Amino acid sequence: MPLHQDLPPLMALRAFEAVARHLSFIKAADELSVTQSAISHQVHKLEEFLEQPLFVRRTRAIDLTPAGEQYYRQIEPALAAIAAATRDLRGERSTTLRIGLLASFATLWLAPRLADFNAKYPNIHVELLPAVQLADVDGGEVDLAIRYGKGGWPKAQAHRFMTETLTPVCSPAFKAKGVQNGPLLMAKSHQPFEWIDWQQHSGIDLAQVPSVMLHDYNIVVEAAVAGQGIAMGRQCLIDRRLKEGALVPAFDTSPMTGEIGYWLVTPERPPSPAAQAFSQWLEQVIDA
Repeated sequence: MPLHQDLPPLMALRAFEAVARHLSFIKAADELSVTQSAISHQVHKLEEFLEQPLFVRRTRAIDLTPAGEQYYRQIEPALAAIAAATRDLRGERSTTLRIGLLASFATLWLAPRLADFNAKYPNIHVELLPAVQLADVDGGEVDLAIRYGKGGWPKAQAHRFMTETLTPVCSPAFKAKGVQNGPLLMAKSHQPFEWIDWQQHSGIDLAQVPSVMLHDYNIVVEAAVAGQGIAMGRQCLIDRRLKEGALVPAFDTSPMTGEIGYWLVTPERPPSPAAQAFSQWLEQVIDA
């Protein structure tokens, strides 16, 4: 039997794969730069070709049917193989790698090192997308993300590539006046896990010390340098400030290294070649 008789139209397969991955007709339409009705039409055409429904359509959400789930698992590797073969035949071409991360990590750690990545991978254009909230990695909002914390983000895989050493810091002038009354300078977060863990580590109770919530860790560092209070020093990010003497340890306690660190967050599906190249480069930088 000729092969083409069992092959549905490629556009229908592309539409189905995008909808199944996002579980959203709207996001699939945005990704493929077509209208939502066009996506719906292609999915309906595929369902007619297969003679069975692939999605359960609800008022505000959709899910794959058991048949749709099985079909998606089978065709996704095949489509990825076709894309890889096409890239190999066409040769190296420029591609954009979107990375979601905190502005502080982008400014204080990643940006000074990106020249090395750009030199090694000139065909990969890195686009940094700073945000306090975790970008939707699984939904394709970014290709990968770098987050700070203890891990445990849903619908994604997370690998800690670098641990952080923490110790409260302030300016020398602020320490000379006395640090007992704070305030504690904090970056926006669901909970101050740095301070909670450090208090358990040091045995120093700061529950009654006032705190100031700032939007981003960049602002926290600058406020501490300006003598506005005590910041939790993330040594990977403030090493230059410590060497300059602009910041000093606020308390005579040992630094803390624990579960907190920097995590590479990737989707549950196989990463793109650009994302894979960045992940490998990141590991090399840490090991150097």
